[in-house]
Amino acid sequence: MSAPRILVLGAGPAGAAVALGLRRLGYPLRVVSDWRRFVALEGVSQRVLDGLRQAGLHRALACATLASPRRVQWNGEEQRLNQEFLIDRAAFDAALREDLREAGVELLAARVRAVESGADGHRVQLESGETLHGEFLVEARGRQAPLAGKRQRGPETLSLLSQWQQASGPAASAVQSLADGWAWMARLADGRCYWQITRDAAGLPLRAQLPAWCAQRRGESALVRELFGAAALQPAALHARSSTAILFDEASGANWLRVGDAAMAVDPLSGNGIFQSLSSALQAPAVINTLLRHPERAALARRFHQQRVAQLFLRFARTGRDFYALERRWAEQPFWQARSRWPDAEPMHAPADVSQVRIVSAPVLRGDSIEEAEVVVTADQPLGIWHLQGVELAPVVRALQAGELAQALARLQPEPRRLVQRWLLAQGYGPAGRPG
Repeated sequence: MSAPRILVLGAGPAGAAVALGLRRLGYPLRVVSDWRRFVALEGVSQRVLDGLRQAGLHRALACATLASPRRVQWNGEEQRLNQEFLIDRAAFDAALREDLREAGVELLAARVRAVESGADGHRVQLESGETLHGEFLVEARGRQAPLAGKRQRGPETLSLLSQWQQASGPAASAVQSLADGWAWMARLADGRCYWQITRDAAGLPLRAQLPAWCAQRRGESALVRELFGAAALQPAALHARSSTAILFDEASGANWLRVGDAAMAVDPLSGNGIFQSLSSALQAPAVINTLLRHPERAALARRFHQQRVAQLFLRFARTGRDFYALERRWAEQPFWQARSRWPDAEPMHAPADVSQVRIVSAPVLRGDSIEEAEVVVTADQPLGIWHLQGVELAPVVRALQAGELAQALARLQPEPRRLVQRWLLAQGYGPAGRPG
């Protein structure tokens, strides 16, 4: 029986990662993607680079600049918290396509006009008039994907990105809180400059007035004048885009899957948009393989995907909430008040409590498919942990509950034993046992 043909809509980090994974599994597929229609720069962390490396996106990985210092002005204080890698999205998007071509993935640069889906497959109509057919569809067009289906939304947020050119100089970036939002700014060594303000979607000037309004806002910032000089005070090319956090309640079906920003999009304050896109995409090939090759486990595979997308979304949302709450100068302003209380009041990290550790059956990733296994649920890992570097935890916890932990640990080699002991200590178990 021939493998089902898969259509992947979108060649961003999520779409590219899924396509490479499906290619390795031997599926015939075609990636359809339009080029980004505006210039953009992104600052990413080391774990984004690690995710690109894990996905096999080596040309895209090479687009990251050397780490540059990032200044953070928040709550009236300035810190140099860490460094970030700056990525020119035009070069990055082109490199993603090269990674796909090198892997032998069929890639079509085209804009999708409409998608018609049914139980027997999908028809994708392109602006050129061509129609593509596929038995399975991966929606990876990011925030541009159609917003069909129930979803959760955070406070309505808009980002205005300005870009201009000035003399070359050292690369740098900064984040600054403002009374009605916050701004991220960066300068590349070749003199390309970017400034983005993120704020409530409502209450902005008319579109034609936005470049001048943004220039005025830059002129109010001593940090902007220091980082860029007088060139930043002039109106510049501008692009507006939604930054509202969105989580889809249903990120999959029997013959389709949403990944990346098309499944859940986070507030840009986290600085981890590419990371979360890769996180959902790296698991997707195994989910799709299970849906197509093991339909008896379809419900399990869909639950696995949805749970991890939702948990990742909550983690980023709570991280953003806590960072917004650190800004106390404007705590009662609508922008800050809404975001410092959303999505809930649950702590980012629940306190360890070994008495609450329990064993449940849950979907896990085993090789190239999703299966059911016993996992250990803890306060900080609500989806459960299956194993620590190959050591299954359920037998260890069962031994702990039966008063036979020392014997269970004695059966492990020294390094795995130490790893499990450290994990037990982190869960609040004091003795942890140290058999010889």
